[in-house]
Order: sequence, then C-alpha cells, then structure tokens
Amino acid sequence: MAIQLIHTPEGVRDIYGAECRQKLKVQEQILKTLYQYGYQHIETPSFEYFDIFSRDRGSVSSREMFKFFDRDNSTLVLKPDMTPAIARCVSKYFPEENSLLRLCYLERTYTNNTSYQGRLKETTQTGAEMIGDDSSDADAEMIAMVIDCLKASGLKDFQVELGQVEFYRGLVEESGLDEETQEQLWELIENKNFFGVEELLDATSISQEQKAVFLKLPQLFGSIDRIREARAMTTNKRALFAIERLEKVHAIMENYGLSDYISFDLGMLSKYQYYTGIIFKAYTYGTGDYIVTGGRYDRLLEQFGKSAPAVGFAIVVDRLLMALASQGISLPVNETNTMILFDVSARVPAIRLAKHFRSHSFSVQFQRKHKTPSLEDYLKTAAESGLSNVLYVAGDGLAVQAFNVKTGQCDQIPMSEYLGSEE
Repeated sequence: MAIQLIHTPEGVRDIYGAECRQKLKVQEQILKTLYQYGYQHIETPSFEYFDIFSRDRGSVSSREMFKFFDRDNSTLVLKPDMTPAIARCVSKYFPEENSLLRLCYLERTYTNNTSYQGRLKETTQTGAEMIGDDSSDADAEMIAMVIDCLKASGLKDFQVELGQVEFYRGLVEESGLDEETQEQLWELIENKNFFGVEELLDATSISQEQKAVFLKLPQLFGSIDRIREARAMTTNKRALFAIERLEKVHAIMENYGLSDYISFDLGMLSKYQYYTGIIFKAYTYGTGDYIVTGGRYDRLLEQFGKSAPAVGFAIVVDRLLMALASQGISLPVNETNTMILFDVSARVPAIRLAKHFRSHSFSVQFQRKHKTPSLEDYLKTAAESGLSNVLYVAGDGLAVQAFNVKTGQCDQIPMSEYLGSEE
C-alpha cells in the first residue's frame, strides 16, 4: 500500500528541479508579455458549479469533467475550461460595465481524458481575454500576443493557424441539415474525418453543389490567397463575411509585422461550441497537439446575464514546455551553484556571508556541518546536486575555504575579501 501511495494517479505528474524552474521562468515571461499589453491578472476558483460548463455553454462534455458534490448536494466540477469561468466572473463583477476589459490568468484546468489518449488530465494554462470589443483589431491583438508570448518563451519555429467558424455555420445554415446531423458533421470535420463527412452527406438530401463545398473544406488551407479562392465557392453572406473578416485580420497582422507567423484553414473547427467567429491554434515541433487555442465568443456572456463580445486564448504551458525541451531551448534561470558550509563556531560570520551573496542576487544554500558526515562527503553531495562551489567557514570564521567541486581545487580566502566594507 505504501508503495502505491508514492505514485501519482494517471494523467497527473510531479515536476521538480530544473524542469520546475524552467516552467516558472516560461510562465513569468508569458505573463510579463501580457502585462506589457495592458492586461490585468484575474484568478477564478479551482472548482465551480457543474452548470457553468454544461452542454448549453458549448464547453467540454460531461463525461470529461471531474464531478463531485458539496454538503448541499450541489454538483461541482474541477474547472475543465477557463473561458466559461472568466465569462461567469466578468458577468458577476462587471454586469453594467460597458468599458473594455483586458484580463489575463495563470491557472490549472482538469479534463478527464481517456487513458489511451496519453494526455495530462491536469494542465497549466496561461492566457488572456478581451471583453467588450468585437473588432478585427481585437482579434489581431490576440494573435499578436500569442506570437509575442511564444517568442518570449524562447520558441522560434511555430505557426498560428486561423479559421472562421462562421464560414462553416453559414454553409450549414444554407444546407437545411437538421440539428443532429449538424452536430455529427461538426464533429467529423473537427476530427478531420473527411471520409466520414462524405458518408454522412451521401445520406442527406443536400445539393451536389453544397456537398462539394463541404468536401473541399480540407483543401481550404494555406496563405490568405488560398482562402480568397473560397469566395467563388459560395454566395452565402455569412460565409463570405467570414472570409472578409480573415482578410481584415491578415492586413492588421501585416501592420504588426507578424504575418509570416500565420496561416489559414477554413476546415478548422473546435470542440468548444461557444466560438462565434475567428478561431486559432498554434503548433510547433516536438508535441503532437496544439500549444495554443483561442477564438471569439460573442454570445457566451449572455448566458450569464451580460451582453458583451469577447475574444481570448489559452497557452497550454505543459505542451509548450515539452516542445521547448524537444527543441533544446531553455531560458536562463538564476540557478543555485554555491553551498556555504559552516561550523557551529562560525555561524555568525557564515550568516553574514550568505546575506551578502543574497543581497547581490546570488542564490546560495546554507548548510551547518555536523561531525558526521565528513567534509569530503559534503563535497560529494554538493557535486551530486549539481553545485559548483562550496565555501567552508570553519573555526572563528575569519577565513573561507573555497572549493571548486568540479576540479577539487581549494583556496584559502580571508572573509574580508568577500564582505569588504561590510566588515
């Protein structure tokens, strides 16, 4: 039983040491970028009422939620998706607020994936939401932030893929398909199962022209010029507006000087049904899934009593770290490479030495030396821990034995050389 308890449940993991420091550094750089864009930090609870993420909201399915009950027998869930939680929070605290809100977060989400998918069930996400602006400039700002955040993390080779759910919804509206068939078609296209799409449409009464457009969706990806070709495929106003919106966003991204990072895919859909316009995902090497997902959700806040357009994104930090590690990219972190080892008799000068280093932004470990183990054992432990230096303060503390752990060299240095005018 004790052996079983030291293991984590399936879908969650421990991280520590260098990996943990790197994660904290990446998160710090991303949040710094979001703050530079003028976004304010927000936190929401780890669990919410089940209805916040119900089917009507268009979030994850019920079977993918971790559900439990409180004392009043209300059904609660560990938060599977940040967007409805932000929408609920904004509707509560800013119900009459008409001014623009820029919010950002660093949170954990929980999704009860099936085991064979190999995905984490607990993930760290950091992202941003803009509430109150329905313009193409707001869409473009989100995408520009995604690009700048990924660059700040150290990532160099990545692509942000843009889609527009209104293109698909315009075609579906025109086709007259019933709701159940629409849901099946959405899922098949979202999963890129285009053989399934063809089989499903063969069983319907839609025209051959409409069927041909749906079957061409997987080919409608690439540059903005490729997307413009879709104009000739339909006269549906809703679908044409979607193309026009993508063209506007592309033009603004050229103004940002970031258009080389983006591509387009009219066959892109999302498992989140609350999206109402532009959607996007970012991909890179070293991970088999997207590292960023986002889009516009102009009608979600209405379900919580506030009418306001909104757009946002979430960076899946765990996948980003996997990609960075795969590509051999790491951000510089302030690592500890020195131990101050001291005898009890030299505690006071040793404390002064440790404070001196820390006041100059150096990280040091502070370790009292016991009779056992021996000095050699401490040096060995320091080497195994990845430390480079051991400063041994013995006797009266007037001198320091400075050991280079890697070479074994030892120098006798007066304490005054370290403390200088502090002496």
